[in-house]
Amino acid sequence: MQYIAEIMPALLKGTWTTLWVFVITLVCSLPLGLVLSPGLGSRSKNPLAVALRWLLSAYTWIFRGTPLLLQMIFIFYGLPTIHIVFDRNSAVLVTFILNYAAYFAEIFRGGYQAIDKGQFEAATVLKMSRWQTFRYVIMGQITKIVLPSIGNETINLIKDSSLVYVIGIGDLLRAGNIAASRDVTLVPYLLVGVIYLFLTFILTVAQKRVEKRFAFYR
Repeated sequence: MQYIAEIMPALLKGTWTTLWVFVITLVCSLPLGLVLSPGLGSRSKNPLAVALRWLLSAYTWIFRGTPLLLQMIFIFYGLPTIHIVFDRNSAVLVTFILNYAAYFAEIFRGGYQAIDKGQFEAATVLKMSRWQTFRYVIMGQITKIVLPSIGNETINLIKDSSLVYVIGIGDLLRAGNIAASRDVTLVPYLLVGVIYLFLTFILTVAQKRVEKRFAFYR
C-alpha cells in the first residue's frame, strides 16, 4: 500500500492528461462530425455537392482506413518537412479530432439516412423551415439511432488516448510505464488497468442513462 501511495500522484497526473485529451477531442469532434454528415450523405446531383461528397468521402476513407498512431506520427513528425509544425499537444488534438470526426460523420450519416424520408415531405407540407425540421423532427430520432455507436466510440476514445505517449506526452500509460521500468514491477500497470476500467465504467453508465433518456423515440 505504501508503494501504491507513492506512485499514485504520478498516475493521477497522467490521468488528468488522458482526460483533457478525451474531453477536448469529444467536444470538438462530435459537432464536426455532425456538420460533415449531411454533405457526406448527400445524394444531390449538383456538381458542387458531388465534389464536396467526394472530398468528404476521401477524408473519412483516409482517417478511418489508417491507424490513429500512424496519423499522429505523420502529423507531428512528417508535416514539419513541409513547414507545417505543431507542438506535441496540438499535434495530438488535431489528430484525434480529425480521426474521431471522421467516425462520427459516418455514424451521423447512417442515422440521417435511416430516417423515413416521408417525414421530410410532411415537414415541408407543414411549412417548417430546415432548422425547425432538423430540431423538432430529425435530431431526436438521429440521436436515438446513433447513441449506441457514439457510446462505443467514446469508450474507444478513452483507451486510444494512451497512444499519446508515443510522442512524449505524459499520459496515464506513460506514467505507469515509467514507474514499472524504474521499480521493475507490474504493479503500476495493474493500477493503470484499474483506472482505465473505472473510467470506462463511468462512461458505460452514462451511456446507458442517456440511451434511457431518449428511449421514448421509438
